[in-house]
Amino acid sequence: MPISSFTFILLVLRVNMAQLQPGGPDEKEKTTALKDLLSRIDLDELMKKDEPPLEFPDTLEGFEYTFNEKGQLRHIKTGEPFVFNYREDLHRWNQKRYEALGEIITKHVYDLLEKECNLKKIYLPVDATDNEPKSFIFMSEDAMTNTEKLMVLIHGSGVVRAGQWARRLIINEDLDSGTQIPYIKRAMEEGYGVIVLNSNENYIEVEKTKTEAQPSPDSSDEPEEKRERKEKIPKETKKRRDFYEKYRNPQKEKETVQVYIRDNGSPEEHAVYVWDNFISKAAAENVFFVAHSYGGLAFVELMIQRETDVKNKVTAVALTDSVHNVWHQEACKTIREWMRENCCNWVSSSEPLDTSVESMLPDCPRVSAGTERHELTSWKSFQSVFKFFSEALEAKNSRVTPTPTRRSNRIKHEEF
Repeated sequence: MPISSFTFILLVLRVNMAQLQPGGPDEKEKTTALKDLLSRIDLDELMKKDEPPLEFPDTLEGFEYTFNEKGQLRHIKTGEPFVFNYREDLHRWNQKRYEALGEIITKHVYDLLEKECNLKKIYLPVDATDNEPKSFIFMSEDAMTNTEKLMVLIHGSGVVRAGQWARRLIINEDLDSGTQIPYIKRAMEEGYGVIVLNSNENYIEVEKTKTEAQPSPDSSDEPEEKRERKEKIPKETKKRRDFYEKYRNPQKEKETVQVYIRDNGSPEEHAVYVWDNFISKAAAENVFFVAHSYGGLAFVELMIQRETDVKNKVTAVALTDSVHNVWHQEACKTIREWMRENCCNWVSSSEPLDTSVESMLPDCPRVSAGTERHELTSWKSFQSVFKFFSEALEAKNSRVTPTPTRRSNRIKHEEF
């Protein structure tokens, strides 16, 4: 793997310096010569060559990418898929470029939710002032008035936002597998109202002021003797440290502070807030949840905090590779019993779709999503999830216990 010019020079100098032994005038002369050579190097210029400016386009067209008719991200000129290693030996720059593209993808999906799915953006908190941080969710026009069915979608943790299952899939595969759009469109076709949560939108970032970025020693929590030792650090040592930091992070990004959104400062808080202000007030007699990964944990937390209300309103829950844990979350026996009867978790597995998968936890039945890739579980189980909901509704209407899968060898509920 090639190395950057500046890294190469440092390695050469380090080797030469290490070979010099203190003592005679010749060694001192060589040391002086090497130091002089180092002083003549335009370090700023070298660092610029090592890492280009962290400035990226703010549109897909600027990146020279677009989504084709199959929903695949492709280069406008070459037709090739997205390339992460756009510049060799510049991993940090490539990562920043990927993240910048990811932000554009997020905005693109938001646009699709509004334009293709006809969802409305609803800002949170509902009583937010003009100046406070806000989040938002998406809802169909009939989400609050549909008297029959309502579907609620919750994504996992990380960088994903409303309407997404996995950014990696959107960029490297297609929109169908990586977004919730197929679920939303199918749900609306089958007469569901829809609410799309945005559980990772928990805060806004505000640039630090100079005072915040460089707190005075008096305001520090450090012991006085430690501050005194820092103040005694020789200037040359501090200079070397500053130089190292400048090379390690030549384009130091602006320091920010996180300002959390009221009552929505975590995925769990967000789920409870949306339940209290929207889902619980919706007219639907039957509410269905689809929750992926950490979204499953958020749902279990919602059950813990609103158990009676959830039981009265929710008909079935489809989890996709959920990371919830009924023991760690301290879900009581009545919650565990309800989950066994009304939930199903499609987990990553090499087994065929809907095959029963053993579980050591006393919660809901687990079946294979037909894939070993965590991020693909929601897409691969798509058809089965809607089948599960349909059966659950039919079972409720006929007062028969719902079955969790469509397979003939359905899961036997174990007693815990």
